[in-house]
Amino acid sequence: MPYYTRVLSKHDEFPALEELSDQLRANHPDFRLILEEGSAEEWESLLLASSDGVEVAVLERNPVFDGSIGQDEIADFLEDLSDAKPEANVGWLTEYLDEVKTIYAFQHLQGSETVDGSNALHALRTALWERGEAILQADNEGFTNEEGYHIVWQFSEGVSGPWNMAVLQDGTWMHFTMDLGDPDHRAAFVSGEAPADLPVKPSTGREQ
Repeated sequence: MPYYTRVLSKHDEFPALEELSDQLRANHPDFRLILEEGSAEEWESLLLASSDGVEVAVLERNPVFDGSIGQDEIADFLEDLSDAKPEANVGWLTEYLDEVKTIYAFQHLQGSETVDGSNALHALRTALWERGEAILQADNEGFTNEEGYHIVWQFSEGVSGPWNMAVLQDGTWMHFTMDLGDPDHRAAFVSGEAPADLPVKPSTGREQ
């Protein structure tokens, strides 16, 4: 199965190909964007590739409107959230998804498995996310809040390692870094609590 990561934006306006190419070129000059579908101003699909032709990712822009592919994607996300935890986070996310206007979907290709390719893909995805009012999603992982902290448990059972997480409490995101493989950390998170043995930082706005 193809692996996707996505930026889900509340904005329907989007950057032109030239703007994205300039941002990519500034920090990753060995990579380029190639128009696959649409026009330079109204692009629908772009290929991220290295200068020597290694394909890193396909970026699709899917507007969300009645009958669109984007609307179908939102419907699939909402269905997958029907039994997700924690409940307060899922409630916030459900309302957020109803306001999403554009989905930027990255299909990861072979070149994304290299360090340079992964860095270029991350930079491109971050550039779209940092335009504001956007969250991130990754297959087999889940969604973030607007600050980039993970907010729903959709990982596989065998996952482990440190991960930036958040729970919504009294309207404020509480941020912390937990061990995904720690059963006590997992239990606290899915119940909507920060693990008792971890430092917690309330949200103060957008963070990297």
